[in-house]
Amino acid sequence: MSADLVVATLSDVDLVLGSTSRYRAGLLRRLTPQFRQAAPDVDETREAGETPRALAERLAMAKALAVARRHPGALVIGSDQVAALDGQTLGKPGDAATACAQLAACSGRQVEFHTALCLADARDPAALRVHAETDLTTVQFRVLDEAEIARYVERERPLDCAGSFKSEGLGIALFERVTSDDPSALIGLPMIALCRLLRRAGVAVL
Repeated sequence: MSADLVVATLSDVDLVLGSTSRYRAGLLRRLTPQFRQAAPDVDETREAGETPRALAERLAMAKALAVARRHPGALVIGSDQVAALDGQTLGKPGDAATACAQLAACSGRQVEFHTALCLADARDPAALRVHAETDLTTVQFRVLDEAEIARYVERERPLDCAGSFKSEGLGIALFERVTSDDPSALIGLPMIALCRLLRRAGVAVL
């Protein structure tokens, strides 16, 4: 923590979640109900040769900075998650057929989820500070048959989720195991890392 930062509490700061995700908002409410949400409006196209981790980190920072520029004086949280199978990015499926195909590809396999977090501190107009971390969560999928996959997609409709599942819901039944330092990261916002970044920015969570 920089010596020139004044220690504050979450109730003292203008906290903005740079995301319209209801999943991330639900996680952030574990810490405080006092925050706003703002759409980052960032182009999420992967750059040539960009690794899944680098993509997640670039987008998390781009989201935080884009929102911070529109909300001077705020603390802005940006986050992005990229799922990867054999180093290849798995995007949000968008439709049931793609979701079924993704889950079939993941059946019996290990999938990596890179969840990047960026905290942009725009409280000082003379010096924008940025704090960042990235969580790696590894998910081992069970061997899934076609009927199981179809039933899951029909019941939960995970069409806006990277990897085509919701770990906070029925998706947990798809797994053999999950390996992570932060159980909240898989949902889209690594809360342990966020608490650490807030403390680094001089904001007491407790």
